[in-house]
Amino acid sequence: MDDEILELQRAFDEAELRRDAERLEALLADDFLSIGERGFVLDKEQWIGRHEDLRYLSIETSEVDVRRYDRTAILRCVQRSRAIWRGDPMTLATRVSQVWIERPGSWRLAAIQFSTLAPG
Repeated sequence: MDDEILELQRAFDEAELRRDAERLEALLADDFLSIGERGFVLDKEQWIGRHEDLRYLSIETSEVDVRRYDRTAILRCVQRSRAIWRGDPMTLATRVSQVWIERPGSWRLAAIQFSTLAPG
């Protein structure tokens, strides 16, 4: 049962890597919100639009845990990524929490939150 959520998470990562706005549009709930590692909040349009300034080079996900609650799934993982932000390279190590909600016919990502991992 968790396989469906894991596949969605992989599809989301792939859409991020490819800067695939159409796929992200389909995966994100209309009222999607992201909370970044520094506390900033992005809605669906802002999240997809950030790819004008951001290009992922790699995304590696590990320590994945999925919990299902009726029509909601919470996925937590560790994510290490390399990207280019406005021309500057950056490397991130974050703990990520995703909230997936079941809508008629499909699941959508409703929320994502990032917390920077301490070095070590």
